[in-house]
This record gives sequence, structure tokens and C-alpha cells, in this order.
Amino acid sequence: MLEIAGLALRYPGFTARYELTVPTGALCAVIGPSGGGKTTLLHAIAGFEQPEAGSLRFAGQDLLPLAPAQRPVSILFQDHNLFPHLTAAENVALGLKPSLRLDAGERERVAAALAEVNLAELASRRPAELSGGQRQRVALARALLRGKPLMLLDEPFGALDPGLRREMIARVDALRRSHGLTVLMTLHTPEEAAQTADLFAFVANGRVETSGPWGRLTAKDGPAPVRRFLGL
Repeated sequence: MLEIAGLALRYPGFTARYELTVPTGALCAVIGPSGGGKTTLLHAIAGFEQPEAGSLRFAGQDLLPLAPAQRPVSILFQDHNLFPHLTAAENVALGLKPSLRLDAGERERVAAALAEVNLAELASRRPAELSGGQRQRVALARALLRGKPLMLLDEPFGALDPGLRREMIARVDALRRSHGLTVLMTLHTPEEAAQTADLFAFVANGRVETSGPWGRLTAKDGPAPVRRFLGL
């Protein structure tokens, strides 16, 4: 499991301290007001931010001494970070080799990753020739190809239409089940993950103020900050 305890970060005008446990193989939706610390939490897990105290463990391994590239983590941003001059297949292949010098087996893995996100027929297209949802699926395929057991998604589908967002959340859910991934995903539209996320973590004021399944957090006697945030 992912175990976060007393993970403290300090910035001018903002202090964060996180406590959260996410079971192995779970999908945890991270929700809360803008500026509350959701992205900071994901960046700390990925190693982009260095905490001044606390512990961060995944599958029993201490992640804090590890550089970002050494951590068992892949991360997908709202800005999909695709290279415009490369094809979809080449952008995915970067998850294996930045040199793009692939052998036959590696090319097969790239093709399989694209097929998993239903883009096999668009492998030769460049990002400008793809829709927003298709570009995010390319980025998702690249993240999958890296083979990391912990996947972090920071508002990855916020720019998509509601129907596409729900489709992409369902696709992430299916992929994490088939690959045995543990997933943390920040969302501004938490109701769209109500049927797929195992756990919701409400982050505000640099804290995980509460966590639990959707039904408990949204019940009439559920946590007042969550209900206010959701307008219940």
C-alpha cells in the first residue's frame, strides 16, 4: 500500500502536512478546492518536491531517498507533454527509450500499449492530427508502458468535455484493474468518479482533511467540509 505519514512541506505563505493510506490496487480520487494542496501532494509522491519531515512508503519501500526516476511512479498531467514532431507511436515509445531505437520486441510493446487505449490505427499520426481525448490516451499509453505500479494523474482530463472525461476515467479504471496499478487522480468533478474510485481524499489547507468512500463522504451525516465543497 501507499503510506503517507506526517509528510511536511513548507513554502512562503503555504504549509502542507499530509496523512493518507491508499490500499494496493485502489483508485483514490483526490478532491478539494483549488490551491488546497492536491498537486503538491502528487508532486511530493513523485519526488518533484522535497518534504522537510515525514515518511512516504509504497509496498514497504521508503521512497524519500529515491530520485524521481528511481521511484515506482508514473505521472500524467493535464498538459499531456507530447512532442509535436513525433508520431503517436514515437511519443509512446519515449516511455521505453528516449533514443527511440527500439528492437522488434519493444515495437510490439508500443503497439500493444496503443491498442489498449484504442489507438492502434492512429499510431502514425502526430499530436496536431489527434483530438484532445486521443492525445491524452497517447500520454496514458506512454505512462502504462513505463510499467510503474503507482500512477499519479493530475487533472489529466480537465480540458475534455464531460462525456470524454467520464470515458477516460472509466478507461483508467479498467487499465488499473488489468495492470494491478495503484492510482491517485486529482479531479475537479468528483461525481464523475463516484462509481469507479474506491476511495476519495479531500485535500484542503495543505491537509488530507478526510478520506473514505463516496457514499460515506456524501451522506447526510458526512464530513461538513466535503458536503460544502460539493454543494450538498
